[in-house]
Amino acid sequence: MWQVLRRPRWLGYLALAVLFAVITAGLGSWQWHRHQGRVEDRAVVEANYGQAPVPLDEALGREGELADPQRWTRVEATGRYLADEQHLVRNRPYEGVFGYEVLVPLALPDGSALAVDRGWVRNAPTAQQLPDVPDAPTGEVTVTGWLLPPERDLGRAPVQGQLASISVDGLAAATGLDLRPAYLVLEGEQPAPASRPEPLPAPDTGLGSHLAYALQWWLTVPVGVVLVLVMARREAQDEALAGSGRGRDTADVDGGDRSLVGASSGASATPPGRRRPPRSRKVRIWDEEDV
Repeated sequence: MWQVLRRPRWLGYLALAVLFAVITAGLGSWQWHRHQGRVEDRAVVEANYGQAPVPLDEALGREGELADPQRWTRVEATGRYLADEQHLVRNRPYEGVFGYEVLVPLALPDGSALAVDRGWVRNAPTAQQLPDVPDAPTGEVTVTGWLLPPERDLGRAPVQGQLASISVDGLAAATGLDLRPAYLVLEGEQPAPASRPEPLPAPDTGLGSHLAYALQWWLTVPVGVVLVLVMARREAQDEALAGSGRGRDTADVDGGDRSLVGASSGASATPPGRRRPPRSRKVRIWDEEDV
């Protein structure tokens, strides 16, 4: 088998098998890292989502970013909604339907503001229309909800009163406000309004199928190499059988010649003047079919 594997053609097969192993190992590692990310996200949600709310200033200052372990921290803040600065975040899915998320700044006593995602509303019947959005409460209001880091600015051309993502920088540029470096997913408001946009669903804590995919990719890593080795071994066996068959044919021919010589010189040879009886002809299957 090793002699077969040294041939250029089989070296090429082996190189392809090794490349296949490297690719599948990399895909398995990629799925494993995604699984690990989902595990970490679930741990953060389970640690923060159901806790008692803490004051906003305790969880989020005016400077710096929201750390990963602080995501989904439940907080409470008091201020006044700036309804004139309301912006709609477009192309947001909810239960398989696209619409808008309603982003309203909440002015805080220290002069800064907090972007509050009040929920989701369905698209209007046509793209030229804006949806009907329930009004935010007037006067002083206390909000509770969960902090999240801002989304990446997609770099799209601004539309009056709309955003392409929940970008704090984009909202600050559109309103001129001094915004806190995170936004709040609204849970409730006091005093409670008569109606509000559809509350956003709780975060998904499922782990998905990434672990199963990783195991499947890793199990296929040796398949290519094993297949090449099996095929090389089979070819080596076929060549060995072919070589031994040629050796037997040569031995039979040599043995037949020696037997003829012995018969011509031995006592059992046919006496002179007597004809040797004819040998019966073997009938093969295809001869019988011809008859």
